[in-house]
Amino acid sequence: MVKIGIIGGSGLDKPDILKKAVEKEAINKFGQPSSTLTCGEIGGIPVVILARHGKDHSIPPTKVNFLANIYALKEEGCTHILAATAVGSLREEIKPGNLVFPSQFIDFTRHRNLTYFHEKVVHTPMSDPYDRALTDILCQTCDELGFQYNRDVTVITIEGPRFSTRAESHMFRAWGADIINMSTCPEIILAKELNIPYQTIAMSTDYDCWKENEEPVTFEMVMKTMNENAEKVKKLFINAIPRIK
Repeated sequence: MVKIGIIGGSGLDKPDILKKAVEKEAINKFGQPSSTLTCGEIGGIPVVILARHGKDHSIPPTKVNFLANIYALKEEGCTHILAATAVGSLREEIKPGNLVFPSQFIDFTRHRNLTYFHEKVVHTPMSDPYDRALTDILCQTCDELGFQYNRDVTVITIEGPRFSTRAESHMFRAWGADIINMSTCPEIILAKELNIPYQTIAMSTDYDCWKENEEPVTFEMVMKTMNENAEKVKKLFINAIPRIK
């Protein structure tokens, strides 16, 4: 039986897309509270939304236990996992407002709490990570809804300020990255370790590859695009999830 786990965030923490919604706090196998879980249905398909930062963002980013989150979804019996996260584009053809379906991550980060990442590690843990049939369903649904999207792109994940510098952007493009993600979805990387089919829906909110004399990217611009994209992703979920087998 199909059961979809959705990792919330970027405007998707409020589970208003579920029917028969019931909220609960998960206690994971480590004896720690995970983020808030909301169980319900979309199109008759059981769905669990995990609010990465807890109800009303009550858990600060530095305290989010990524390993606990993925085990919470596994213990709920989720057969597939979807996650949405806001990103900055390193390629001009990936426009703000586009939905992006990555096929590879490059992780360049310091230690993450309770995950298998290590200090100053650079690795590509996902050479072919995603369930291609799941990606096809999401892209076909985008076509039907008229959403602009890009697929088979490479994400670089880093820690630091939300906006990278031009120099950093040049460096990341040299690594072969198409988009940059500050918060990433470490749960998605861990989903591979637990052998759960998954896909990240990366919501392009701004350009990190600014040109000289180009209008600066502001927080207000990013938030406006992120909120608009969150509504797109909700509509995508409502239409795509009933097709997942």
